[in-house]
Amino acid sequence: MDDVLSEVNQRANLAMSNELEMLTFYLTDKQLYGLNVFKIIEILECPKTVTKVPHSHPAIKGTIDFRGHGISLIDLSEAMGLPSTPFKDIVAYVLVCEYSTTTQGFLVAQPNVLIHKSWNDIIQPDNNIYESSYLTALTYDNDVAIQILDVEKLLSEIIGIDVEISAELVEQGRSVIRPDHHILAVDDSKAARTMLAGALTQMGIQHTILDNPAEALETLKRSLEEGDGRSKYTMIFTDIEMPIMDGFTLTRKVKAIEGLKDIYLAAHSSLSNKSNREKAQQMGADDFIPKFTPDRIAQAILDQVQAADARMGIN
Repeated sequence: MDDVLSEVNQRANLAMSNELEMLTFYLTDKQLYGLNVFKIIEILECPKTVTKVPHSHPAIKGTIDFRGHGISLIDLSEAMGLPSTPFKDIVAYVLVCEYSTTTQGFLVAQPNVLIHKSWNDIIQPDNNIYESSYLTALTYDNDVAIQILDVEKLLSEIIGIDVEISAELVEQGRSVIRPDHHILAVDDSKAARTMLAGALTQMGIQHTILDNPAEALETLKRSLEEGDGRSKYTMIFTDIEMPIMDGFTLTRKVKAIEGLKDIYLAAHSSLSNKSNREKAQQMGADDFIPKFTPDRIAQAILDQVQAADARMGIN
């Protein structure tokens, strides 16, 4: 186990090749789950002393010290409706993770191993059970199923996510957004799609939101055919972690197509550390917006619809 912890803690950046490295771990149902190592800052043995937080969600067991700062300890098992992790009675572990510029500790029963996968090997289940669950994708390792969690959905329910855009930005949108402005967004997380839809609706801008990057790429190509070489989309938002094709690869492919390369593309991801921002830029992304920052989304929209109108000579 020490080797696994050391390898995760010292993990360098992955090559931008539509691949990911995943830590597998067990929850109290003894099933295997997976999490992208890019999200993991460190793995700790869970301390026996946890400071209780009054009136918090039942899955928040309290706060623990991490490098001199208190972070929430969230029992992933309990958050998913499974038996809680008896961390005071067993050796349990904490995955310290960064999501959208915030840090949380996820309590798990047992880390397992690191595995290397292509995003082509990540399956997006077409199943109503998954649609209502906390799982966003599935993969296999030696014929054993590994379930990939929709952490955004978990956090939205446990901690809550701000989805309201400031009144000032909404008012500005009314004066500059025209009916023919259109945004394309792609994200495999239902919680993220819901947040995006809410933000774009508040701004009063036409939008198409998809859950599949391959479909998003085909939609963009089709827009060129239908528009005689000119796409109808003003701006693109793309998640980074997605089955089949990650956001880095989608960005690279979009920016290689004449007629699409000049559309403003923003990576919209909970992987908000510096290395992922740099990777997005290297692939051609014009911006990087951490997830669940609605005012940042709104400001980017305002800037880009005005820039697009200026290029077309529209005042």
